[in-house]
Amino acid sequence: MSKEITSRSTDYSQWYNDLVIKGGLADYTDVRGCMVIKPYGFSLWENMRDALDKMFKDTGHVNAYFPLFVPKSLFEAEEKNAEGFAKECAVVTHYRLKADPSKKGALMVDPEAKLEEELVVRPTSEAIIWKTYKNWIQSYRDLPLLINQWANVVRWEMRTRLFLRTAEFLWQEGHTAHATAQEAVAEAVQMLNVYADFVENWMALPVIKGVKTENERFAGAVDTYCIEALMQDGKALQAGTSHFLGQNFAKAFDVKFSDKDNKLDYVWATSWGVSTRLIGALVMAHSDDDGLILPPKIAPHQVVIVPIYKGEEQKAKIDVKVLELVKQLKALGIRVKYDDNDNARPGWKFAEYELKGVPVRIALGLRDLENNTVELARRDTREKQSVSMDGLPERIVQLLADIQQAIYNKAQAYRDEHITTVNTWDEFVSTLNEKGGFISAFWDGTAETEDAIKEKTKATIRCIPLNNAQEEGVCVFSGKPAKQRVLFAQAY
Repeated sequence: MSKEITSRSTDYSQWYNDLVIKGGLADYTDVRGCMVIKPYGFSLWENMRDALDKMFKDTGHVNAYFPLFVPKSLFEAEEKNAEGFAKECAVVTHYRLKADPSKKGALMVDPEAKLEEELVVRPTSEAIIWKTYKNWIQSYRDLPLLINQWANVVRWEMRTRLFLRTAEFLWQEGHTAHATAQEAVAEAVQMLNVYADFVENWMALPVIKGVKTENERFAGAVDTYCIEALMQDGKALQAGTSHFLGQNFAKAFDVKFSDKDNKLDYVWATSWGVSTRLIGALVMAHSDDDGLILPPKIAPHQVVIVPIYKGEEQKAKIDVKVLELVKQLKALGIRVKYDDNDNARPGWKFAEYELKGVPVRIALGLRDLENNTVELARRDTREKQSVSMDGLPERIVQLLADIQQAIYNKAQAYRDEHITTVNTWDEFVSTLNEKGGFISAFWDGTAETEDAIKEKTKATIRCIPLNNAQEEGVCVFSGKPAKQRVLFAQAY
């Protein structure tokens, strides 16, 4: 294994941390619960962000930016939202430091610089955005208002984990306003489908689309739609959410509009978001004990070329051929790196790019040059083959598409093998302990049963799948009548 990576079977949690750190995605900092996203990790995020941003714009949305700070009074306006996030809020109370007379070189908070009103560092932006929308919306002609922002948020987590749960993280949050409930619901569902499209077709990760129970719903939402993915340790991860907010925020901030009949009504709202947590999902869903496995569509480098030579004369000959190949690959839109750095041997480079999950590696030596061939290696299956340079760029385009599909197929096969239908409590517990994954079971629809199952097993209802079959059954826990099955799992 590369660079002493802990195996998944030995310690899955440590394996994950090893890949994030040694794969060059992120690093720890002196700020508790916060991380540095390193250039390689940020390049991965940029590729994800750019793909999503285009999808948002293709569906009519535009980007804006709103303040990091939210006055406490605004944050309190929508009670359920404020209550739901209260325990995670970081609050600014003062605006100045001064020299501490008791300790040379130290600073202290200036007690005379106390803010008139405390500011919440945004855990989410509904409050500040809906206060702004009140000034932007007067008539049905101003609707729909379809705005997204790319930003950072702060949620003061007690137990943190790189990418999956950090005090500060990057995300996007969409906030839209509509004239009717039907339009707002359609928007929430549309954005759920955008997320599912992105995660499945760009991240090569199959998801289940559904709605959350009232217990698991976003604070202040009428309905929360979600996509749920399965990691290799059998735990679920919420990969994206889209919320139908009804008129809750419009009423909290008095956002009304005149309809076509000149009647005043509150607007209908949605919000939706995904974050850098998706990078954590990517690592856990696809990678192996030798390093990252990245889907070609979002990999920072889709192809790396490593020359094998002795002396500058051989390298000069190889350079001519490689630089021509690089130009051809870039013309086809392929992100390619030519690593001709002479500070490391080819074997070290092979291991490094395997660790970093580069989908395709090309090795080229003098003998290859003479034979008009290269060694082509794919990261996902570790297959190597000697192929002709003739038609190589087109061959690589097809290979990248094949790798993208193969990664998805593998993740889907694992997911499908780990959806288990159970009918008794004993089956539920044994499946959770021995196999994990999603458990399809009847639920009586009560929060009491949901809470009891969570307390006993740490499993939660991940979602009620969209278009779920309505069937009579008996709740797996309470024995009471149930009208449908739901998906349970332990989760991140």
